Amino acid sequence: MSPQDQSAVDAFLEMMMVERGVSQRTIRNYGRDLGRVADYLHTQSKELLGATRDDLAGYFSHLEHTGRSRATAALCLSAMRQFYAFAYEDEMRTDNPALTLEAPKKEKRLPKVLSIEEVGRLLDLVDSKAESGDARAIRMSALLHVLYATGLRVSELVSLSSGSFLPGNGSILRVRGKGDKERLVPLTEEAEQVLDAYLMFARDRFLPKDGSAFLFPGGGKTGHLTTARFAQLLKETAVEAGIDPKRISPHVLRHAFATHLLEGGADLRSLQHLLGHADITTTQVYTHVRQDRLREALEEHHPLGGKTKGSHADLS
Repeated sequence: MSPQDQSAVDAFLEMMMVERGVSQRTIRNYGRDLGRVADYLHTQSKELLGATRDDLAGYFSHLEHTGRSRATAALCLSAMRQFYAFAYEDEMRTDNPALTLEAPKKEKRLPKVLSIEEVGRLLDLVDSKAESGDARAIRMSALLHVLYATGLRVSELVSLSSGSFLPGNGSILRVRGKGDKERLVPLTEEAEQVLDAYLMFARDRFLPKDGSAFLFPGGGKTGHLTTARFAQLLKETAVEAGIDPKRISPHVLRHAFATHLLEGGADLRSLQHLLGHADITTTQVYTHVRQDRLREALEEHHPLGGKTKGSHADLS
């Protein structure tokens, strides 16, 4: 870094510490990131204070080519914006080259998904254990069936009110989700039957002396089974079913519900309602499933697909 650049960076960091009161950790991170930008610009015969917008955009391309994460790039952009705003306001520059730089887009990570066969193994296991009449086993069977049949968020599942389900009420769950919004979610016949069994033979075993307003009561401060306890029970069940517990969580089962539903031909709008998404763009992450299925069908059945190459001569 040139003496002029170093002086400007030092003045910027001092301002951030004294006037803005940012933490020492943030000061170190800003200094590190700006130093890296200056080092890169030096290889391009440029300096930090004299860099153009294109010069700075080139640094982000450099980060991508060297395998740095988008999160790293986003943090660096924050440092750039703060530094060049300071340089402009302090009349070290006549413009702010970082003003119109776009933040690196976050990678859209596709959700982990269990196969239908793996979910089947989980359900078969909890159902067989429930046959013993053990209350905890019956409750676990009900929890898993309801979760996979509805795709509820785990917080929605464990905090269902005792009046959210009534046997013979059209197999409907009344769910209170994010923003205290209520939605009606249908149950499968099998999930309804398992839930009926839980209400008849197991729920009373978990009730405190003064009763409970929750479908799945618990003895803790919340008054219901906690999300952490359910997640723990789920991982224990996965181990028994021969599934890596690192691959499973209540949220993974929610993803499995959504993915398997789309594979079966459900439309995106229906899935949006069932999942309780306010914005359909949140639901669209699951369209990768449909695309993958279409690609598989193309490869399987098209005359020039990967699995049928060599057979097109038969078309004559």
